Parts: sequence; structure tokens; C-alpha cells
Amino acid sequence: MTDVARLAGVSPMTVSRAFKADSSISGATRDAILQAADTLGYVFDSTASNLRSQKTDFVAVTIPSINNANFADTVRALSDGLKSRGLQILLGTTDYDMNEEERLIEQLLRRRPETIVVTGGNHTPRARRLLENAGIPVIETWDLPKMPIGHVVGFSNAQAVRGMVDHFVAQGLTRIAFIGGDVSRDTRGADRRAGFMAAMQAHGLAASRLVAAGPPPISMREGAEAMARLLDGLPDTEAVICVSDLSAFGALTECQRRGIPVPNRISIAGFGDYEIAGICVPPLTTINPHPREIGRRAVTLIEDLLDGKQTQPARIVISPDLILRQSSL
Repeated sequence: MTDVARLAGVSPMTVSRAFKADSSISGATRDAILQAADTLGYVFDSTASNLRSQKTDFVAVTIPSINNANFADTVRALSDGLKSRGLQILLGTTDYDMNEEERLIEQLLRRRPETIVVTGGNHTPRARRLLENAGIPVIETWDLPKMPIGHVVGFSNAQAVRGMVDHFVAQGLTRIAFIGGDVSRDTRGADRRAGFMAAMQAHGLAASRLVAAGPPPISMREGAEAMARLLDGLPDTEAVICVSDLSAFGALTECQRRGIPVPNRISIAGFGDYEIAGICVPPLTTINPHPREIGRRAVTLIEDLLDGKQTQPARIVISPDLILRQSSL
């Protein structure tokens, strides 16, 4: 800072004020200081200032996977929306492991974020205690937990899949299967499976065509392998609902490999409305959970919380859309 001050011809205190956008600093002086800082490659260290103000200017976010396009869209919407407030995201990935989520939450809270946004409403008992005692706003996303810790921006995964089952039953299909993953790790996938079973039972149909596809996230290859086991064991299956679009694409390719026409012989549906769902042949019926909208609504909530406009626990419900395409028509 002393070097910047010397080059700009001002005092170190003036440099500090310029980086904090102090209104007492003229525009010309600030421009000169920023130019000097750029010339020297100087980055303002806000640590001491943050200690005084008790603000860190970042929001902590945990997601299950950085490779998942849906979660990436939510993070992008969060990042884009928070920029206007000068807030940055500190991101952690849990790999669908609640114990890893617990470790990340503890590490992130040590850095005292303004807010913490977590994916899902299921946590280890210790992670829940950490969040409950964090002293900052907690937002659970991608879920509608029965006992929210603080605020919620999400949807019912179970209810979304029930709508898919209703669609297939309305078409006269009754032998419907579900391809999913390890329900002990992917709680949202477990909710989708539970929604499938509840909807089948509500229609008076057997909900026994359940095929595990391995630990999450389920890949296209694992979706294809699960579809192969389903076709070998229950060849009379009329429709398949997959836990994600990637697994559904794998299931589709296995049918094509075997010369089984989709949807004339079997209908296939996914979840997520990934790009691949709209461009594969035939395009996949799926559910759009509006991941960007989850991020945008979370940004608005964060702003209201930091401005003191939101004082009561918020429950913001997103409505997923059933996207009908040729794989089920």
C-alpha cells in the first residue's frame, strides 16, 4: 500500500479509503490510485477491514457435484446475481456424501460467510447443529425439508416424479420401472424414487420395478447397464423413469443398441432437462426443475436478509415443469 501511495502521490490512508470506495476521495484521485495499483500488480488486502466491520463479502455454497449441469446453473445464477452487491461465492462440493458436507460446512463457517447456501435438506446431526448455531442466514435449496433449519428455496422431488407417473398412466401404461442410484447417498434421488412408488401405489399398480444403477452421480454408462438388466429381467416393461437425464440417455442408447424402438415399444423419461435431453434422438421427456430460478430466488432472498427486509423464515417453492418429448409420445 505504501508503494501504491508513493507512485500515486498520496498517503497510504488515502489508498485504503480509495479501495473501500470512501466518498471523501475524489474520482480523479481514486482513478490515479487504481492505475498505480494496476501498474504494481497490487491487490487490496481486506482482512483487517473485515475484522473491524465483521463482514467478509462472500457467500458459502455447497453442491453435490460440480459436473452436474443443474447445480452448475444454480451456482452461476447465484454468482451473477450477487456480483452487484460485491459478494463472491466460496464453493464446496460434497460428492453426495453427507459426512463430507459436514466437514465442508465446518470449514466454510470458520471463514464467517455472510450467508450459507446448502443443497438439500438432509444433513448429519452435527452438520445440522453447526448450521443451527452458525449465527448467519442458512438457505436450503433443491428440496422442501420437513424441518428446515432456516430458509428454503426448492421443490418436492417426490411430487415432480408423481406427475411423470400420472402422465404414463394416462397413456395407458401400467408396467413402469424406475432407474435410480444409491438412495443412502442421493437423498433427492431417494425422494424421486419414493415419489414414483407412492404414485404407482396410488394408481393401484405394482411399484416393484426398481433398478439400482450405482452410487451417484449416475453416468450414461451406468444408465445403459441398468437398462440392460431391466430388459433382461423384465422385458415386458412399458415405460422407464430415470433419476436423471444422463441415466435416461444411457437407457435410450441401450434400447437403440438392441433395436428396441422408443417410444413404440418402451417409453423413457429423465429428470433435469439437460441440454442432451433436447438434442438426442428421440428427444427425452423430462422434468425441468428450473435450476437458474432456484439461484435467482436465492439471490433475492439473500439481499432481503442482508438488508433486514426478511425477518421471518422464508419458504420459496419452485414449480418444476413436465417437458413432453418424443421419447414418451
